[in-house]
Amino acid sequence: MSYTGPGFEPPQPRRSRRGPLTVALAALVSGGLLGWAVYAAVGGSKDDEGSGNTSASASAASRTPAPSDGSASPPAGSGSGSGDTKPGASATTNSPSASAPAASGPLKGKVVVIDPGHNPGNFRHADEINRQVDIGTNSKACDTTGTTTNDGYAEARFTLDVAHRMRTLLQAQGATVKLTQDADRPFGPCVDERARIGNKAKADAVVSLHADGSGTGNRGFHVILPGAVNAGAADTRAIVGPSRDLGERIAGNFVRVTGSAPSNYTGDGTGLVTRKDLGGLNLSTVPKVFIECGNMRDSKDAALLTSGAWRQKAAQGISDGVVSFLRG
Repeated sequence: MSYTGPGFEPPQPRRSRRGPLTVALAALVSGGLLGWAVYAAVGGSKDDEGSGNTSASASAASRTPAPSDGSASPPAGSGSGSGDTKPGASATTNSPSASAPAASGPLKGKVVVIDPGHNPGNFRHADEINRQVDIGTNSKACDTTGTTTNDGYAEARFTLDVAHRMRTLLQAQGATVKLTQDADRPFGPCVDERARIGNKAKADAVVSLHADGSGTGNRGFHVILPGAVNAGAADTRAIVGPSRDLGERIAGNFVRVTGSAPSNYTGDGTGLVTRKDLGGLNLSTVPKVFIECGNMRDSKDAALLTSGAWRQKAAQGISDGVVSFLRG
């Protein structure tokens, strides 16, 4: 996901990770990132499986076999998107991918919408995804192609794989899970339609999955929270608080399970960033966050993002955060 957009200034890269992480440690704890504080204190390794640390609410799901990555991928170099880096919609009438019947479990009756960023087919539909849509505060492109690693592993492929893994984990907890797209349409949906899918489902939580396309040396994850917007069709005031709670819980669990540190180039070491320029957040009426799981353009982060074992950890960490939020 790229960081261009009205009213948004790209953050300047930080040369040293020690400074911001040390200074922000107290904020991490109070902001729901206690997992990062514990991880740093005990000197955990990024290769740790998080054994014994998986939340009780998701422990049964953690035993579910990881699905294989069978999603389609656009060719290498298909582009790093700009604008709302949230997948775009088309004029197609495909309905969002529905969940299989939910199992019994602690999340029985809860609805979770997973929004895998950037349809793998977007790169074939430049005209459609470049058309402007209303996001309340202004107009933006329907969607972008997303970014890729330097070796051509596409963000759209990454987000679908993590979405499938999350669906398996959350369904095992009893949740009804819907995807905004499952590579089951030529392109899209647009950012405004993605928001409407979660709203129409009356989702208890929505998570939009992404990976960033920042510069080499910029590493780590961050969770994007909606800012307070009240303009045109956008009114996020009712969801700002619960969305922050959701984002903090996801961030803390993501650190605990994956061992990844919060971003060293945005969020001041907290792993949390608030934005008002993303249609997928502006138009949401239910709790929603975005997560940038790492930077595809950094070789070290790319090695994680292209690892099936690490993607399973990422799915577990995000899912644990969702479970924690929904159980209160």
